[in-house]
Amino acid sequence: MSAKTADRIATAVIIAISALIVLLLAGLLGYILFRGVPHISYHFLTSGPQTIKAGGGIGPQLFNSLFLLVLTLIITVPLGLGAGIYMSEYARPGKLTDTIRLIVEVLSSFPSIVVGLFGLLVIVNVFGLGFSLFSGALALTVFNLPLMVRITEQAFKGVPREQKEASLALGLSRWKTITSVMLPIAMPAIVTGTILASGRVFGEAAALLFTAGMSSPRLDFTNWNPLSPFSPLNPFRPAETLAVHIWKINSEGLAPDASQIAAGASAVLIIMVLIFNFSARWFGRYLHRKFTATK
Repeated sequence: MSAKTADRIATAVIIAISALIVLLLAGLLGYILFRGVPHISYHFLTSGPQTIKAGGGIGPQLFNSLFLLVLTLIITVPLGLGAGIYMSEYARPGKLTDTIRLIVEVLSSFPSIVVGLFGLLVIVNVFGLGFSLFSGALALTVFNLPLMVRITEQAFKGVPREQKEASLALGLSRWKTITSVMLPIAMPAIVTGTILASGRVFGEAAALLFTAGMSSPRLDFTNWNPLSPFSPLNPFRPAETLAVHIWKINSEGLAPDASQIAAGASAVLIIMVLIFNFSARWFGRYLHRKFTATK
């Protein structure tokens, strides 16, 4: 077999595999959206769920998911950014750095159910935070922190070495070089990775079953006191997220339209994840054009 023939066969196989993966993904997304989109309405997105009656919605669960996402990013982004900068710019090559990098890689491969059990034992029981949004945010921080560290480290390593050396040669300190020269260049990749990690947080269920809980108090959206147990802004209340609600409806739902509610909630979840992914790509390109002055 000639080299050209082997190259054409290998190219055809790779294209066929890629097309198969795209078709499987498109079929899965199409099936979920086809079943769920007809059940989405304003009432469905804003009303509360029903236990045994038809006509329930996903309003509190949708709000809990968005609130949990904000809490998780508030904790994860500073920790991940700081750790990534340390690994990229301050850590010296050696056994300690290799050990830290190994720990990060091992932590990133943990199943989410294991992270949830860790959160139940340590965060919920040992620290006494109970089933709450804050406990869920801490568990998801453990789940997403390795991703943020790797994204930040790779983004800073992608900054041209000449720009870093030119800044240091002009007399700027290392920290000033990082914040004024390297961070703006690395920011598009960091923001893109952060938004993609947000999509993972929004769709996570296993880790939240044991930390955020599987029920929510009846929320009063006119009560904005974060210390009230019925306030939607209270981070220390139990909270059932959208992904957990889908699992609960499919496993033990008693409402006569439980299958329609699960289908609609699944479609909303898929749409939100797609919005996060497309937003990440658009915002990353926008920041890249702004910081690099390219068209």
